[in-house]
Parts: sequence; C-alpha cells; structure tokens
Amino acid sequence: MRFVRDYLVPRLVQYVLVVFCGITAVFFIPRLTGQDPVLEIIAQIQAQGASLDPLAVRNLMETLKELYGLKGSLFEQYLTMWRRVFTFDFGPSFFQFPTPVAQLLRIYLPWTIGLFATSTVLSWALGNIIGGIAGYFSGKSWSKILDAVIMVIRPIPHYIFGVVLLILFAYVWPLFPARGLSIGRGMALNLELVLAILRGSFLPALTLVILGGVVWFQQMKLLVQNVKREDFVEYARVGGVKERRVVFRYVLKNAMLPQVTQLALALGQVFSGVLIVEMVFSYPGMGLLLYRGVTRGDYNLVMGITVLSILTIATAVLLLDLLYPLLDPRIRHR
Repeated sequence: MRFVRDYLVPRLVQYVLVVFCGITAVFFIPRLTGQDPVLEIIAQIQAQGASLDPLAVRNLMETLKELYGLKGSLFEQYLTMWRRVFTFDFGPSFFQFPTPVAQLLRIYLPWTIGLFATSTVLSWALGNIIGGIAGYFSGKSWSKILDAVIMVIRPIPHYIFGVVLLILFAYVWPLFPARGLSIGRGMALNLELVLAILRGSFLPALTLVILGGVVWFQQMKLLVQNVKREDFVEYARVGGVKERRVVFRYVLKNAMLPQVTQLALALGQVFSGVLIVEMVFSYPGMGLLLYRGVTRGDYNLVMGITVLSILTIATAVLLLDLLYPLLDPRIRHR
C-alpha cells in the first residue's frame, strides 16, 4: 500500500501531466504559424481553374473545417482535439486527402520502427561495449586514437554525414540505391523484396548507428572512468579478482545503469536525427511524413504523429521508472 501511495501514484500523476501538457502544446503550436489548411485547399482548387461561387466556397470551407477539426471557437476546437485523441481518429490528411491520418500512421510507422529500433539497439550496444572497454583501458594508445576519431565524427550533423555516405556508397561505389525505398499497394513479401528493403535501409541505418554510437561511446567512457576509481573496484583488484571479471562484472555493469535510462529517452530522437536521415535517403518513415505535414500545414497529420510520439516516450519512461529498481538493487520503491 505504501508503494502505491508514495511511488506509483505520484509517477502516474506525473505521466498524465506530461501527456496533457505535451498534447496541449501540440494543439496550439501549429495554430501560431499562421497557416490555414482550409484556405490553402481553396487556393489550390481555384489555381487549377475551377470556378466557385461564394456560396459554394462557404459550404466547402465549413465542410473542410469540420473534417480538420477547425470548426467553432478555439476552445471548441480544443475539445474536439481531445475527443479525437481518445478515439485516435484524427480525421483525413490534408496533402493526401481523403486518406485518414490513422491509415497513414499504419503505413509509415512500421518502417520507422524497423529502422529506428534496429539502429538504436545496435548503436547502444556497440557504443557502450566499445566505450566501456576504451574507458577502462584509457591509457592505451588504441583507446586514445579511437577517442580522437570519435571527437571528429561527433560534431558532424546527420544530414552531412548521410550525404557523405550517399555519395560514397551510391555514386562513387554504387553498392546501394540512391533513391531509398518506395512503398505502395500490392507489395508481395518475397526474397527479392526483403533484399531490396535491406539494401535501401542500410545507408540510413549505418548513419544512425555510427552517429548514435559515438554519443553512447563518449558517455560510457566517462562513466567507466569514474566507476573504475571507486573503492569496490580497487578492493576487487587487491583481492586478486581477474581483470576481465573486474571489467565486465564490476565496472561495466555499474556504469550501464545510467545508459539504460538514456535508452528510453533516446526514443525522442525520432524527431531529430531520424527525421533528417529519412529526408536525405527518401526513406518512407514517420520523420519524412512529419516533415511533409509541417511544411503543408496539415494539422491533423502533425497532431497524429506527435500525439503518438508523446504517448510512446512518456509510457517508455514511466515503465522504465517502475522497472529501474529491478535493475539497480541499491534502489527500492519507498
């Protein structure tokens, strides 16, 4: 009972507040840009030479406002937004009208999950293992050389690094396609399709693995350098424990705990590095879909993607917060 009152309830309240504030911010921010998707649709129709009388324009505007959740006052739109959030029905997309936003999410989300999950796990594992070993043997020449290389790669933006890989491996050495992946109806799952997906996903995944791995490397190296100076590590060495056991059993295991927390927070990178990488390589994921929605003022699409992201990140952090005491025996639910 004490666990529920002092630990579980405060974190659930925090979870609800984070989700509420995040979704509220997503509602107001697009409306501050000054873009009106309804007026843009009317302008596109008129630009194509269609002649509309004022009554038809007014009726069309009312219909489109209802479709996009823009009907009524700002408070009424806010209530409509929450009703759509609870039903996960965000209406039709603007730039792919009349396709519902939920359908677009079902199409594009698996591609981002496949790319982002795979690259994140690989970069996290490789960065922590290599960084931990390099941090423990920081005095070795190979560790210093590796650290210098990492320092050069770390500041490179995703779009520059992605373009360099694209030039090298798609044009100089044409090992991988330059246009990325194209998705559509009627795609049959066979060996040819699997190989095409792997070839089209390799360069964006390599970009995320390398640039993400260098961040994990530097963080883990600093953590290991601090842990290896702890008294329990010195006692293990003096007690004659084998160095390999000291590295993996005592140093790396304790240094990994903060990295587990960071792994859940890394989900937020879907709106930073992943978005840019998907644009560079024309990868059909949520980042590219979000970019199109933002540039075209598609309120419904932006709302659907960001709500999904907020719920995913907040839920992951909540679950990690509740499960963290199982990973660190020094922490107990009190």
